Order: sequence, then C-alpha cells, then structure tokens
Amino acid sequence: MDLRQAFLTHNPCYKKNMNPPKDDDRWLTFQRRGPLGFMLHSIGCPQPSAMVLINDWNRADYSTACVHGFIDANTGVAYQTLPWNFRGWHGGSPANDTHLGVEMCEPACIRYTGGSNFVCSDLPTARAAAKRTYNTAVELFAHLCELYHKDPLADGVILSHREGHARGIATNHGDPEHLWNQLGMGYTMDGFRRAVKAQMEKNAKAQKEEEEMAKIYKDIQDVPNCWRDDMQELLDLGCVDGGTPADKCATDLNLTEDCIKATVIIKRYVDAKYGDKEGGAA
Repeated sequence: MDLRQAFLTHNPCYKKNMNPPKDDDRWLTFQRRGPLGFMLHSIGCPQPSAMVLINDWNRADYSTACVHGFIDANTGVAYQTLPWNFRGWHGGSPANDTHLGVEMCEPACIRYTGGSNFVCSDLPTARAAAKRTYNTAVELFAHLCELYHKDPLADGVILSHREGHARGIATNHGDPEHLWNQLGMGYTMDGFRRAVKAQMEKNAKAQKEEEEMAKIYKDIQDVPNCWRDDMQELLDLGCVDGGTPADKCATDLNLTEDCIKATVIIKRYVDAKYGDKEGGAA
C-alpha cells in the first residue's frame, strides 16, 4: 500500500483539533482515546483524483467536511489527511465522535442523476477504478485495525456510511454500497470486513517470516549444529566478532541467520576449492 500524508491544515476541522474548544470535550476525548472504529465512504461525485479533493477541502472556508483519508481512484494511492486520532467531520453525530472516516474517490465516467443513482458511460473503466479503491481500502483498514488493536469482524468496528445511518449514528447516505451495487462489483461490507481480516492475517504471517529471517544468534551456542563447527572455526581465527572483547566473552556472534548461512556457504566453498588437500594449495 502506498500511503502518503497530505494533512488538511487549513481546514477548520484540523484547526479545531489543534486548539480544541474548551466547552466541547469531544475533541480532546477523541484525541486521547483514538477511534473506536472506522467508517468507509465513497465521495458521491465523479472525481477520481484525491489531490483535487484535498486541494479543494484544504481551505479555511471549507467548513462542511473533513476526513482522515482519501483513496485515489486512478492510482490506488491512499492519502492521510488528518492524524488518525483527530476528530473528523465525515459521518455526522455521533459517528464523528467514535469513528475515523476514509473516502474512496469515484470514476470520472459516471454521472449522478439524482440522490445516489448514476449512469455510467464506460463500465470497464469504472469497475477498474472501484477495484483499485476497494483493494487499497482493505489494506488501509487492516493497517488501522492493527494500529488500534481492533477486530474488523467485531460489531461496529468497520462500518459503511450507509450502515452508520442504519444504526442511527450517521447522516442519511448510501455509500459506498451504492457505487458497488450499480457497477455490479459484487462487493459487500461483510465481504469487505472479511477481506480486512484476511489481510491482517497475511500481514502477520509476513511479519513473522521477516522476523524469522532476521533472527539473530547472539552466541556460538545458539547456532544450529549444522553450522556451529564452521562458525566456531571462524570465531577462533578472529574472522567473525560479536563485538565483545575476547577476554570478556569469546563466544558472542550477534549475527543474523541469513548472515551465518551465507558465511558458512562461502567458507565451505573456499575450503573445498583452496583447502589443504592433495593437488590443492599448500
């Protein structure tokens, strides 16, 4: 996921977070506690460029809305437009007090005809744009759930704007399901939540593999038997050094598993090619 910062520093909502009203504790409460959940939006107009919207919203006189992020429909790039623990203006009250909000941009080839209804002049292009924003939203919401230790399948953690309205916590909007349904994408919020969960599991697996690859053997005794004799020989020769003076600890290595494996391979190759054997080097 390509996540970039483009804070709406001129928007009145950002400024209120920087200087919270003394007579309204919702701002400081959100900042101290962070979000309880995450709300997914779709912008409701044919504008695929996140930067066009960011530039338009980043004004001192733009007092109608302020979200935590946009996802570009042309590129799939995600833009963070508020610190995650800032209270936003995205879903109405009380959703703004509990959830952060992210807007998915929409394809340029649709035209709204009334309410949440639209016509589309290029269905393949529109579907490709919706797929890009959906995929990035899955990755972004997985990141947010990891950051705030939330279960995406738990009740109320991930909601659409439409679902927020159905619960009585958000204004009357139909996004983003209206876009997915009319483009025939087959996406649902239940499916989205499951996709976020799967992405989190994928992330956890990748992190575990990365940690295992970066495993550090601090002492020669930690090295697996298949490599230990070679490393002990190199340690005795002073070819490797864990950084501790020999008179204090002569057995420390502080080498990663990958480094040890590569070192042993090179040593064995050198031993086989140039070692003291008949016909070999003296």
